[in-house]
Amino acid sequence: MQGWSKYLVLGWLLLTGSSAWAELRVFACEPEWAALASALGGDRVTSYSATTAYQDPHRIEARPSLIARVRRADLLVCSGAELEVGWLPVLLRQAANAKVMPGQSGHFEASAMVERLDTRSQVDRSMGDVHAAGNPHVHLDPHRLLVIAKHLAERMMALDTEGTEHYRQRLDDFSLRWQQSIAQWESRVMPLKGMRVVVHHKDWAYLFNWLEIDVAGTLEPKPGLPTTVGHLAGLKRELEGNPARAIVHSAYQSERAARRLSGMSGIPVLELPYTVGGAKDVDDLFDLFEFTIQRLLEVAP
Repeated sequence: MQGWSKYLVLGWLLLTGSSAWAELRVFACEPEWAALASALGGDRVTSYSATTAYQDPHRIEARPSLIARVRRADLLVCSGAELEVGWLPVLLRQAANAKVMPGQSGHFEASAMVERLDTRSQVDRSMGDVHAAGNPHVHLDPHRLLVIAKHLAERMMALDTEGTEHYRQRLDDFSLRWQQSIAQWESRVMPLKGMRVVVHHKDWAYLFNWLEIDVAGTLEPKPGLPTTVGHLAGLKRELEGNPARAIVHSAYQSERAARRLSGMSGIPVLELPYTVGGAKDVDDLFDLFEFTIQRLLEVAP
């Protein structure tokens, strides 16, 4: 009887919502938001990312498996600012989950919580893949990320009121460790100030704004458009008088254009993870910034 009693108690704990039982199902559009939700929610959440670090978050297929995930989600966390405009509306329409529709408490857009760079009053197709609402890659500024974390924790508390103290404690712990990490990172990055780099896409705007790194050019002639031989030749001429220290591309971007410009100019190529999972041992947001800063310091003057 004692053995059966043990299993009955275990079953009762699971059914009644012990601390090990997840209360919130989080559908994240990108790995950084799945990582943040897990950091803030612990064992009260299950986080799923629709994309990986090796996929372009602008262009994802709205697969049936993703629709099913959205249909079961309690909270949807995405970058917003039109980053997912090519695929998220299809998922939301097909899933028909009222809880996570825009305007509902289960719909969270990270970029809406902070001031965005590169906002524009007017946008047309001739400008390329430009977002009128501003640059959506907000997770690469650690100060903005902390603001987003506070808003996300508050949203979790509102959706899972029984876990309020749990989320508050985890937010306090994350905030303390994150602020300590920012101070440590900022004590090391002085050599990066004013360093010139070429980028593939404008997905590094927030990181480089924080670090005061100058963008000497982009491999894309216009945002979202493929590079051309003529564009690379022009970029090479521009760099001859004032060269860059590195040609930076993300883990999800092809290195072909970066390698071609490197061969033309002698400037080294630097792959950075961009998000959680984009390099070996980059398993959380702390790893992401630590790895990225260390790689940039390796090419600093």
